[in-house]
Amino acid sequence: MKALVVDKPEAGPPGRAAFRDFADSELPEGDVLLRVTHSTVNYKDGLAVTGRAPVVRRFPMVPGIDLVGVVEQSSNPAVKAGDRVLLNGWGVGETHCGAYAPKARVKADWLVPLPEGMAPAEAAAIGTAGYTAMLCVMALERHGLTPERGPVLVTGAAGGVGSVAIALLASAGWYVAASTGRPEEQAYLESLGAKEVVPRDRYAGGAARPLGKEVWAAAVDTVGSKTLAGVLTEIRYGGAVAACGLAQGMDLPASVAPFILRGVALLGVDSVMAPRALRLQAWSRLAKELDRTKLAAMTATVGLDEVPRVAEAILAGQVRGRVVVEIG
Repeated sequence: MKALVVDKPEAGPPGRAAFRDFADSELPEGDVLLRVTHSTVNYKDGLAVTGRAPVVRRFPMVPGIDLVGVVEQSSNPAVKAGDRVLLNGWGVGETHCGAYAPKARVKADWLVPLPEGMAPAEAAAIGTAGYTAMLCVMALERHGLTPERGPVLVTGAAGGVGSVAIALLASAGWYVAASTGRPEEQAYLESLGAKEVVPRDRYAGGAARPLGKEVWAAAVDTVGSKTLAGVLTEIRYGGAVAACGLAQGMDLPASVAPFILRGVALLGVDSVMAPRALRLQAWSRLAKELDRTKLAAMTATVGLDEVPRVAEAILAGQVRGRVVVEIG
């Protein structure tokens, strides 16, 4: 089968992924064989495909951290041939071959049933980004935050996580402010439900002082580093930030002042190793709460052969919303 593969380099860091024939025997162990129908391109996929960062840790590796497909064979009684399933995370595309190939062999425990009434392409459009956005919303809710507490800020708003987070929060009744470095996307962000667009430069330089004016009851941050540090200074007393990304960096040059003087909470959100019960809850809610019209408006569709191009574009900040990859 034709697959997009990162092969082990002779020396130095991993190189770019390339298309080549990939035998079924090269697939890793697993109790379920899938026919892959759809995938996506996430920021992490961009890093893996271009070789810009050491995301791939086992070779040969088929990138693609999001997978939607049909079960062809299964030795696990919990999964049967013909089942439509999806997979996000669990090291797929990093340590276990992923979705940029017509077939994948995975563990049954990693699979989530395709929600009733959701098309495979819609599940792919949601993907890790949308699923992570829902986990962020759920984290803020567990902290007791509701729209009545005040406005919510979403950073990296035009990206995949940000786009879905805006749609979900707006549908739930929040006043949503979208932080972006792409002012030309204002109309797009407003179509998803944003009431205000905040320039990225307001936070990109970090925190000017330990505490700023109390503005936001909550925030969803996909950027990390100085941006997250700056956002923390403007969170209202008792508010929280759900942090799920590191597009600007892994560091956090912040003060403890927001935490000890305003009781602000920093809620870490992990989608890769999240337990199955949490995944099922998130996907059930996405099927019910995410406006499919807004999902379609934020989604573009490409073929597998276009993934290298899209990978470059997503790292350059040129991809808006979500990109579905048709594998079949």
